[in-house]
Amino acid sequence: MKTKAAVLFEVGKPLEVVELDLDGPRQSEVLIKVEAAGLCHSELHMLTGAYPVALPIVLGHEATGVVEEVGRGVTKVKPGDRVVCTFVPSCGLCRYCSTGRQNLCVYGDRPDGPLADGTYRFHLHGKNVGSFRQLGAFSERLVTTERSIVRIDDTIPFDKAVLVSCGVPTGFGTATEAGRVRPGDTVVIFGIGGIGINAVQGAVHAGAANVVIVDPVPMKRNAAVHFGATDAFAEAEAAIEHVRSLTNGEMADQALVTVGEVNQEVVQAAQTAVGKSGVVVITGLAKSNFEIHSVSDWLLQRQVEIKGSIYGSMNPQTDIPRLLELYRSGYLRLDGLVTARYTLDQVNEGYQDLQDGKNIRGILVFD
Repeated sequence: MKTKAAVLFEVGKPLEVVELDLDGPRQSEVLIKVEAAGLCHSELHMLTGAYPVALPIVLGHEATGVVEEVGRGVTKVKPGDRVVCTFVPSCGLCRYCSTGRQNLCVYGDRPDGPLADGTYRFHLHGKNVGSFRQLGAFSERLVTTERSIVRIDDTIPFDKAVLVSCGVPTGFGTATEAGRVRPGDTVVIFGIGGIGINAVQGAVHAGAANVVIVDPVPMKRNAAVHFGATDAFAEAEAAIEHVRSLTNGEMADQALVTVGEVNQEVVQAAQTAVGKSGVVVITGLAKSNFEIHSVSDWLLQRQVEIKGSIYGSMNPQTDIPRLLELYRSGYLRLDGLVTARYTLDQVNEGYQDLQDGKNIRGILVFD
């Protein structure tokens, strides 16, 4: 069949919307008609080459849509079912899935480009085109494994469900799972984008007494306050001094690094922000590797923990339905998270707006 998709052919160049050939689903795979796709900051790292991937490739790793066809052996869904795609596949059998760490499933370790079996479903003029994170969500239709989908019911709109594909669980879980925020805690969040705004929601949901955010963009600071942050600052130094005052010098319990591009400076600020037994969680990609400088006595005597987190350390197969239930019951806010909607042909405009600080979360909406 044919499908229009946004393809990255060359680093540093815009995405090109072209018509591709798409193979049907094979064993344990599904064909999905995409209804909405999220414009995540992660794709900017592919566009700039900071995160190298084999080219050409269809980008996009957040999607929701309708199952149109299933391959042999598929038992999870049937044609007509509505699904959320997750860039973290989960087999349910490996040592990580079976111990409650679906976000670390071994099937997520596959190289970007082919599907899990090493073959491709997108083609152009007879040549293979990759699927980012085994999805390639910036396409009218995609084929992926049933390990990468979660079925949802008819009551959740596609433009809301797509938010729990990546950004919401990654941010929410950064606070609740990786950061282990507890009632009464003081939390500092660095960076308010599609992940950071949901780290605010996670910290509030967990009962944090103080949710202090740092972001240079006024619109994003205002949005963070709207979603529950108690204090907002443009610079880290001012936020750290405020935390010092709030806690009588004991400092924050958690510092969550959710900036679009992680660097040594922001990680150092996060370390400075936490006190004894504090947790620094790094959720995000960096342009290049850098060293994290910590004094061993400081780590030992203060019992500080510095950790990374993928997907907010959440389990997609169980936590996506849980988050949607929180939304349905009014405890999680998805309405108002989307600041702009675009068509597939406007995908580059959407990423330019993201770079310019105009968007917290943009989505593509398909007819």
